[in-house]
Amino acid sequence: MQLYLAVTPDKLREAARYTDRLAHVAYRIGRDGRLARRDLLARTRGGLMVLGDRDCGPILDPAALCRDVWRECGNRGYGGVFADLEQPVSADRTAFLENLGRILTRNGRGLFVPESYGARVPEASVLICTALSGGNLQQRLEEGARQFGRGRVALDLQRLRMSFPLPCPTGEGEPLDREKLAEMMGRKQQSVFYSHDLCAKYFTFTDTEDSRFVLFDDADTLRRKLRMGHDLGFTAGFLMYPEVEDILPELLPPRRQPRP
Repeated sequence: MQLYLAVTPDKLREAARYTDRLAHVAYRIGRDGRLARRDLLARTRGGLMVLGDRDCGPILDPAALCRDVWRECGNRGYGGVFADLEQPVSADRTAFLENLGRILTRNGRGLFVPESYGARVPEASVLICTALSGGNLQQRLEEGARQFGRGRVALDLQRLRMSFPLPCPTGEGEPLDREKLAEMMGRKQQSVFYSHDLCAKYFTFTDTEDSRFVLFDDADTLRRKLRMGHDLGFTAGFLMYPEVEDILPELLPPRRQPRP
């Protein structure tokens, strides 16, 4: 399994200490439906393009956007595209991804798409998110492998850090940042447990009359998820640099730097 580290241009130097498999979070679909980039270093080469669609307009000309993306991949030597599409599935995005999948596959490069597009873009690898707050992760990944094929699935290793009220009838939690999680864990030296079903760690936290269930990933649980995906034949995994910056040395030992 190939493990990629998704990183913004301002953190590129730090991330490159750990791997040369970088996914560059520097591209989006612009309001005009064409490729837009930001703050990318001129010397950036290799890895993958990460293409987002936050605040973008409709893709009026999918073929033109495909040409933009293919040209950039050629100029930068990218091995493929991670389509980080957050907006609801739509006909224009589907047409774009179908077209792009054909172009990239023909030229020996990869395309990774959200699970919602998996059945619509047969040439692409499908991203399965590992951050579960319920159910069973092993079964979830097995279902994805059966549905899309073992050679077509990849891990989206989103780092889980969530707090849930007790009781929690809605099942909806509150995302936690690194500092808030550390504060909760350290305030009363919480006893931490491991959930085999979720492949995540958890503890309960009480502050005055507020009781909460806290679910989180650390380096150990992310390594377990990677092993699980590897054993199921997943082709690739993606870590997001800001989410794992504090535990990256435990996940990817620093590369040896060439002697001057």
